[in-house]
Amino acid sequence: MTESSATTVPPVLTLHNVRKTYRGREALKGISLELRPGELLGFFGPNGAGKTTMIRCISGLLKPDSGTITRHPFDHGDDDDPDNDEPIRLGLVPQNLAVYPDLTVQQNLEVFGRLEGVSGKALKHRINEVLEWAALKDRTRSLTKTLSGGMQRRLNIACSVLHDPDILLLDEPTVGVDPQSRERIYEMMQQLTADGAAVLLTTHQLEEVETRCDRIVVMDHGTIVADGTLSELVSRTIGQPHRVILKFDRPCSKPLAAFAFDEPRTTATCSLASMKELPQVLSVLKQLDQEPSRIDVRSYGLQDVFLELTGRSLRE
Repeated sequence: MTESSATTVPPVLTLHNVRKTYRGREALKGISLELRPGELLGFFGPNGAGKTTMIRCISGLLKPDSGTITRHPFDHGDDDDPDNDEPIRLGLVPQNLAVYPDLTVQQNLEVFGRLEGVSGKALKHRINEVLEWAALKDRTRSLTKTLSGGMQRRLNIACSVLHDPDILLLDEPTVGVDPQSRERIYEMMQQLTADGAAVLLTTHQLEEVETRCDRIVVMDHGTIVADGTLSELVSRTIGQPHRVILKFDRPCSKPLAAFAFDEPRTTATCSLASMKELPQVLSVLKQLDQEPSRIDVRSYGLQDVFLELTGRSLRE
């Protein structure tokens, strides 16, 4: 989903001021957000931020103490049917694997399909589709407990989409998964969003949410502290996404275009909107009669956003 289309597509899920005390702790402190069809939303934060509690409230496993969670009627496109607005179909992939280890891949899919109200020829057709989608076609007769962790996770996700959910919730879907399976899982999610499903995943993996998600919601201590694309979050909290920092062994007396000096004039900083500006910025070094002892070029990401918003490192 593009940034421009995100504001025009009606939400399929809305949370408004959701609060929940869980196990004696206020896990959610007034959460509000919207999720739209075709969107891959990464719900990001450290362990204990409240991400799993939020997933459980959306799925109905927990009841919020206050606030509202609304699944908006979804138009499935049958213009001849006056009642074409159907209830939202929800899929859930919990953090812990929820498959039967002593059943085969095929048997697990048959069981979960029936639990979601899919049966007969429709179920057989969907099983064939999701086996291909999850790259498990050659493991249909394998006992689930003999599969690798990544395969079991992909099977778990496949079991959750047999009923073609409009919303798929995934709680830490790549924990303990090998890189190949992680890549496949994100390919699966991209296919879902391309078909119009809304996908919400929770994670504390920086690299994944930065590079994979259309939009990022940053959560800490039960509250949402930021919401937007990575570029929007960096712009709001830090400013320009790139910086060049020059270090000098002694004070630099000459002014440098586009650079700001600290008070001792031993550090000069220039902010960049694009790395394409770097050659022009560095060309000013020709004006100097002393070389910098060090040149740092850095780009800012989600870790920096979190530090700016909370005053602490994400890994603390």
